[in-house]
Amino acid sequence: MRILVLGAGGIGGYFGGRLAESGQDVTFLVRPKRKATLEKRGLSIQSEKGDYHFTPQLITKKEQVDPFDVVIFSSKSYHLKHAIEDLKPFVHDQTVIIPVLNGIEHIEELQAEFGNEKVMGGYCVIETTLNANGEVVHSSDFDKLFFGELNNKDSERARQIEQAFSNTKAEFIHSTQINKGMWNKYLMITVLSSVTTLMHAPVGPIRDSNGGTDFVRSLYDEVASIMQQHGAPLSDNIVEKYMSAFDKLSYHFKTSMQRDMEKGHKIETDHLQGYLLELAQQYNIEAPLLSCVYQSHQVYKEMRE
Repeated sequence: MRILVLGAGGIGGYFGGRLAESGQDVTFLVRPKRKATLEKRGLSIQSEKGDYHFTPQLITKKEQVDPFDVVIFSSKSYHLKHAIEDLKPFVHDQTVIIPVLNGIEHIEELQAEFGNEKVMGGYCVIETTLNANGEVVHSSDFDKLFFGELNNKDSERARQIEQAFSNTKAEFIHSTQINKGMWNKYLMITVLSSVTTLMHAPVGPIRDSNGGTDFVRSLYDEVASIMQQHGAPLSDNIVEKYMSAFDKLSYHFKTSMQRDMEKGHKIETDHLQGYLLELAQQYNIEAPLLSCVYQSHQVYKEMRE
């Protein structure tokens, strides 16, 4: 099975690297600058599950190669349109695209470009970043990538992918409830990215501050109400489950949006918080906490320009 990983950052570099480590035929589609760096230094993963350094197979959008069987689509949402254009030459009739972006809005855009049948659901739960040397740093003990058919049914191709993705140091999980999982993850990442960026702090100080946990719960309730009005298939008692998980997160846990903001990078606020505020407006739902977060992100964007 020929596997293409779009991007070799914290997400693509980690999961693609683990697949390459297990002997799979993995190629990374990267920008020319990233390709030059990786050709010189190789791709390194630093993780408590085991470090790994290798020389990856690399291509850029201008190269001519055979199409791929599976694509792990790990672009940031603000690069989505360009990433789609870069990917088009490498997709054939049987190619399966597994997007692991945060949020939901990208699914329809991918389906519009490639066709419904080529796009699976997917999401991941992991804490990774690139350090100053461009190495992938996996900083927690969870590294799960979920995938499955968007109709929530089993399929032969999903089972084949499950088999190919097995026996790695990461967890690749075939789900027949992928829509529920994606919306649950969307709820979690929206709230955690909101509070860590609004308060410019990791989870620990937020949790320990007077009123911090109550604020997090209120934001969870607000975001969940928007999603439920939209008909999202959230799990039962999901807010309680996530509040319990919040109590157990590492004191130093940071979200990827927070890390991006600390580095002065672009952030995915339009794709995450912004899309939910559009839904709130559509259903005439008041969302004062989420609106406050989104406005703070607009100030960040203004200062960044």
